[in-house]
Amino acid sequence: MPEVWIPALLLPLSGGRQKVSVPGKTVRQVIDNLDQMYPGMRDRLLDGDRLRPSVSVVVDGVISQEKLRHKLEDDSEVHFMPAISGGM
Repeated sequence: MPEVWIPALLLPLSGGRQKVSVPGKTVRQVIDNLDQMYPGMRDRLLDGDRLRPSVSVVVDGVISQEKLRHKLEDDSEVHFMPAISGGM
């Protein structure tokens, strides 16, 4: 089952748990199941049916370009990180 690392700002929703195992074959399914476990997660991660612009999803150490459609393995690690933008 994929492991999800909970960002610091969302720890109050998870009761302080930093890492949880969540079933799902895609990032979208993981978010839906995470919200069942900890209500409010979906609203903090999604804007409607899309990942919030301020959130990046990192799967197995790589920033996902597929975002919610990213397919997961049973041993995948998923991190939700603040999106980095800007430049010179």
